Amino acid sequence: MSGGSASGLKRFILWDYPRASWQYDVMVALILAFVFLTPREWFRDQPKASSIVMLPAQNGSYVYWIEPELLTGVPEAQRVSKAEQMIQQRYAKKMKIHHLETIFDAEHEIKGFMAYMRP
Repeated sequence: MSGGSASGLKRFILWDYPRASWQYDVMVALILAFVFLTPREWFRDQPKASSIVMLPAQNGSYVYWIEPELLTGVPEAQRVSKAEQMIQQRYAKKMKIHHLETIFDAEHEIKGFMAYMRP
């Protein structure tokens, strides 16, 4: 590597250019391009809403909201055990569901499930 390019690389890495110079503007443009043009898949950073949410409860019990997609294909007889398994994996709590309630909207479509648990 020649002395000029090594010096230029060193100045680039150490950000040794005066503000408002063309070199400074190029570095800022490269950083902005990286931030805005890099695909999320490169970092496996996919925004995803939580599909199981713990809600406030009383009397030492726990209430969890479960998105409908997680239990819709599960037969009704197996929903409680599947919901328990998912909650235990997510929150690492050994509890039993004493009531699993299906939440419907006005058109009688499933909007989610409420799992009521006790330690």
